[in-house]
Amino acid sequence: MTALDTAGPAVTAGPAPTRSTKRSARRRARTWGEIALLAGPAVLVYLFFVLLPVLLAAYYSFFNWNGLGPLDQFIGFDNYTRLLADPVFHRSVFNNFFIVVMSLLIQGPLAILIALLMNRRLRFRGLLRALIFVPYVLSEVTAGLAWQILLQSVPPTRWGPVDTLLRTLGIEDPPSWLADPDVVMWTMFGILTWKYLGLAIILMLAGLASVPDELHEAAALDGAGWWQTQWHITVPLLGPTIRIWAFLSIIGALQLFDMIWIVTGGGPLNASSTMAVYMVGNGLNVSQIGFGSAVAVVLFLISLIVALVYQRFALRRDLAGALTGGVR
Repeated sequence: MTALDTAGPAVTAGPAPTRSTKRSARRRARTWGEIALLAGPAVLVYLFFVLLPVLLAAYYSFFNWNGLGPLDQFIGFDNYTRLLADPVFHRSVFNNFFIVVMSLLIQGPLAILIALLMNRRLRFRGLLRALIFVPYVLSEVTAGLAWQILLQSVPPTRWGPVDTLLRTLGIEDPPSWLADPDVVMWTMFGILTWKYLGLAIILMLAGLASVPDELHEAAALDGAGWWQTQWHITVPLLGPTIRIWAFLSIIGALQLFDMIWIVTGGGPLNASSTMAVYMVGNGLNVSQIGFGSAVAVVLFLISLIVALVYQRFALRRDLAGALTGGVR
């Protein structure tokens, strides 16, 4: 056997990179560079102002900390145990979901009805749309203080403007709008409806603008009335807009704070407290940052779970339609 026979297989050099391969590599590098340049600032803002505070809140929640001294009193899950055993927090969670349910059952259908009526050819339609949207433009502080003044009453010596009007109409014993624990959440829901209904109507009107007029004309030729056309054609085509509004309404109701804090402060007797109001009242305002962080973590988890469940069962079809190539 010769040395040539015992030698291993000859090693051959791979094909030299072609010009098209180099061009493709440069194109990919340029694409990723553009993505990093355009999305990088947004990612950094998200990391430092969203993700990092959430992680810090989760870390602080395991300590008995007043926000000033060192983090040296590790107490584990004691803040969560105290939180979940507090009936005031249970009431706060109930109030948040009360607003969620009532918004979906009352605000949504009311916004759709008003939007359908305003989508018709009416005189001063632009003015009406502007007037309906005005409450949403007002700041929460302005609106909250205004309603607090309108609804205040100290019987029998002084009555607020709303109670004075009702007494003029013959209602001698109006309810204590902000002082009765059984009435205050209904009052707050009415204020929130007045404040945010305009946004829902504007969203519905934007969705109605995308419904083709040819469908209405075809339905009219088939003998369908106006209400039949709206119920069987317009409202189903408005489905994506309704689902987006519902998602925004649910998340907003779960994180409700400003209007409650300004008008009632969570009272009377914690009857109008929400999770965010409970967090501020029992955390920041009494220098219990560790306990307040635990409330913030629970609020974040509840909102996240609700958002994921809603996206899974309600928004999945809309998101699938928005993806290029569909979902396999």
